Amino acid sequence: MSDKTAPPITPLAGLPAGWTGAAPDADALFAMAQTALDALPEVFRPHIEGVVIAIEEFADDEVLKSLDIEHPYDLTGLYEGRPLTERSIEQSGGMPDRVTLYRIPILVEWIEGGERLDWLVRHVLIHEIGHHFGFSDDDMHALEDMA
Repeated sequence: MSDKTAPPITPLAGLPAGWTGAAPDADALFAMAQTALDALPEVFRPHIEGVVIAIEEFADDEVLKSLDIEHPYDLTGLYEGRPLTERSIEQSGGMPDRVTLYRIPILVEWIEGGERLDWLVRHVLIHEIGHHFGFSDDDMHALEDMA
């Protein structure tokens, strides 16, 4: 047994100050997602106001079936809504657009891939926000490079 004290834990960007190193909870992932949103270029911000960001443990069976995904670990995020490129001024009402990040699949990908967790959350969030704008995969990569 050693009488040395452990160095203080320095949390990743976007994690709550009291993070102890255990698997981040939904609040910690939400904080990382909010940090990623705040880093988006100013030109995008007015267009994402009102988009709901949610953290859930897994996608439910209905969502997985609708996307033809067999295993819940295979879905890290989901955009639900009508992309801006498909909207008309004649349409109104309806539910707000929503981006859901799935905590457990993100954590599994983080463990398996070795990437920083805040970067992975940022990547998934930007990809789903890209669907809101009707972006192609190339456009989403460019947006991620700008954030």
